[in-house]
Amino acid sequence: MRLKIFFHDSCFDGATSAALFAEFYRATRHRNAELGLEGVQHRRGDPFEGLAIDGDDNACVDFRFCPDPRMTWWFDHHVSAFQPPELRAQFQADRSGQKFFDPESPSCSILIARVLEASFGFRPDDPGGAWAELVRWADIIDAARFDSARTVVELAEPALQVMTWLENNRNPALTHRLIGELGRMPLAELAQVPWIRDPLAPLLEQHRHHIELIGRRAVRDGDVVRFDLSGDEVVAHNKFIAYMLFPDTVYTVGITRGPERCKISVGSNPWSPGRRTHNIAAICERFGGGGHPVVGAVSLPAEQIERAREIAGLIAAELRQPA
Repeated sequence: MRLKIFFHDSCFDGATSAALFAEFYRATRHRNAELGLEGVQHRRGDPFEGLAIDGDDNACVDFRFCPDPRMTWWFDHHVSAFQPPELRAQFQADRSGQKFFDPESPSCSILIARVLEASFGFRPDDPGGAWAELVRWADIIDAARFDSARTVVELAEPALQVMTWLENNRNPALTHRLIGELGRMPLAELAQVPWIRDPLAPLLEQHRHHIELIGRRAVRDGDVVRFDLSGDEVVAHNKFIAYMLFPDTVYTVGITRGPERCKISVGSNPWSPGRRTHNIAAICERFGGGGHPVVGAVSLPAEQIERAREIAGLIAAELRQPA
């Protein structure tokens, strides 16, 4: 018996959601199920195109709705879950009792934990509190429920160190290894295992460089801070740096570029929630991306960097105007 889980890649909430669902499945369905994992990223068109939905059972967590009938389980909380919008009707017609959507849920991990207990009577064995800690931090991270921008930029908490490692890791096998370890030990111990701790040290040094780099690249225009790191070999960065450097800004629009894609990251300042008037997910959806009302992203092939810059400019211009 093989279970395959598709999860939002390079995302703490996505990894936690995959780990939690795997724990449920092995405890209640097939104890010895072989686990296959596939990280997925938002992109224009069908993000599942070309992927092998080849498990005996297939699940998708923390990611868009997949209409393929082989995808038998689904959990998501993104308001942009249905692309194109016509897919919502297919979800609403589903009678399997195995597909769940709640755009009001601050994280997918919380949604899964709630659904598994309410609908299936499942709570993971948690003698050391590792699962509770893991889900709590997934919720804090995905909903940006930090006490300050400095807390999430300083990265002193083990959960934030694991998050940083995960966002920067480009080896799928190691991401899959992490998912297998989540919930098995406290995050403080997990952050110290050699295959996380050793590559984390240069990442933290790189993080300090990113703070300095964004400080030099960022341009404030009204309520929007823009920065373009596409020429600086930055693939991922801490999304809260700009809020620490510009604490009274409302929105950020940043561009990064890696070997395979360029990305426009759009966010709103969680410490000034009353000033946000735009639905960022709806804006990003128009360019093939998605996300939440408060944060979102658009991805393009790496060679389309000029188009990415054009889109970033259009988004920034829209955010500067009243919704």
